[in-house]
Amino acid sequence: MPSLKDLRNRIATVKATQKITKAMQMVAAAKLRRAQESVEAARPYSQRMSAVLGNIAGAVVNADDAPRLMSGTGSDQTHLLVVCTAERGLCGGFNSQISRLAREHIGELQGQGKDVKILCVGKKGYDVLKRQYGNLIIDRVDLREVKRIGFGNADDIARKVIGLFDEGAFDVCTLFYSEFQSVITQVPTAQQIIPSGTGDEEAEQTGTDAVYEYEPDATAILDDLIPRNIAVQIFRALLENAASEQGARMTAMDNATRNAGDMIDKLTLNYNRQRQAQITKELIEIISGAEAL
Repeated sequence: MPSLKDLRNRIATVKATQKITKAMQMVAAAKLRRAQESVEAARPYSQRMSAVLGNIAGAVVNADDAPRLMSGTGSDQTHLLVVCTAERGLCGGFNSQISRLAREHIGELQGQGKDVKILCVGKKGYDVLKRQYGNLIIDRVDLREVKRIGFGNADDIARKVIGLFDEGAFDVCTLFYSEFQSVITQVPTAQQIIPSGTGDEEAEQTGTDAVYEYEPDATAILDDLIPRNIAVQIFRALLENAASEQGARMTAMDNATRNAGDMIDKLTLNYNRQRQAQITKELIEIISGAEAL
């Protein structure tokens, strides 16, 4: 049984931890507001960009003239997985859920005899995947020094991915991230970005059935827009991750603060019981000594 001093030390330690988790919860709540505003502003642009690409792609009469980023290589043997996670932990199951979805996708592809390569964006996903798939990781993007995600960060990643595609390193590229829905709900998502989708669903939703003439031709426009769209989709994924990370951290730290409070109550109760038992024992010894005299 721990002594009263040990219990006091444990209570003080848990109280200090509770202060830290409470502070982290408040910081995450402040960051979440900015991250949520950013991701809500990025979603319409990303969706509209896909719709525009869908409309322009419909004007490409000859499929042989379509850019390779849209039409693909004609094969799906080699897959590149761009796994986006956080640089830091203490955010519940945020990182593990994205890594789990990536592992499941890798298992399915390898079961079909496909070749898999991994590009990790973020330290935590890299740490998880390298244990089992270290030989598949071809590169890692470190964003620890980036305080606020900008389009330039996504553009650098997009250029790296497009460069690998131009070198013939892969046929299909899939982006993994966590879509932010609410503070308690973040949905791990896999999105194919190469070959680029035509955005048919978005085009149907906007009801754009008009016929357009393009200058320069549609193929030249697609050559410029598709790389930009890949960067936009990666940028949106990074923003979704940023909001999801803060939401998951806020929830995790709130739970940790509550658990610390429950532990403090139990330790305090145990401390008071033990202290009362010690006082009672001392009183009995004093009374017994007095009666003996």
